[in-house]
Amino acid sequence: MSEILSPLTLGESDNVPGNSYAYCIDLVKPWFMRKGAMIAYYGQMRFQALTHGLQGQLLHMVAHQFSAPLFTGDYVVAEGQGKLLIGDRGYDINSYDLDDGNLTIRAANLLAFEPGLSLNQSIVPGFLTLIGTGKFLASSNGPVIFAEPPLRVDPESLVGWADCPSPSHHYDQRWVTGFLAAGAAAFGVNSGEERQFDFTGAGTVLIQSSEKVLSDSALIRTIEGQLQSGITVPGLQRLQGVIGQQLAGQQQGY
Repeated sequence: MSEILSPLTLGESDNVPGNSYAYCIDLVKPWFMRKGAMIAYYGQMRFQALTHGLQGQLLHMVAHQFSAPLFTGDYVVAEGQGKLLIGDRGYDINSYDLDDGNLTIRAANLLAFEPGLSLNQSIVPGFLTLIGTGKFLASSNGPVIFAEPPLRVDPESLVGWADCPSPSHHYDQRWVTGFLAAGAAAFGVNSGEERQFDFTGAGTVLIQSSEKVLSDSALIRTIEGQLQSGITVPGLQRLQGVIGQQLAGQQQGY
């Protein structure tokens, strides 16, 4: 039988004993937390949306530390005293400490962070940048690997990168040649290895040990926003073809 949890057995902020899929925050100050991450708590807490109802110090904290308007509706502020248990659909959860650092992370992987860190939208769609000093929590599909550049990473395995330049896209030469020869509509995507993120310079790259990317509704909203800015009928038809190829490739992988 598993150990029965209590405030005494949970201790200070850490993973739940013997469980890499749940994390306990020893809440003594406000935290930013993604909506839906809370699974249980001991003590007295409240969770306030960032979109309305904030006053005083909380309003000041959000105004100065949360500079990612596209993601405002995805987060709440957890405040109070007690033990806050969070999870993310059965994915692994780890805590990380930044010391006057700069880390960019896939939005779908970021679960919570201390207000000593400021959150900004990255120039890379679907990613967020944390700047400052403090702790944050991130989920991943399997354990996280830390690697030094230069290296190339499968886009679906990439969790984030710290203190190094944003990656560039790298396309396999055979894929480019075939793409140019056959045309976008007829070529399709076969192996899933044709495109990579190329990292150079100093820093650290975080890679999950799986190619199954976490569901990311924020990236979908980014694409929808671009569509609303105006695309011609031929452009929409080309996108429709690309989406059809992606769906076919995903269904073949099931």
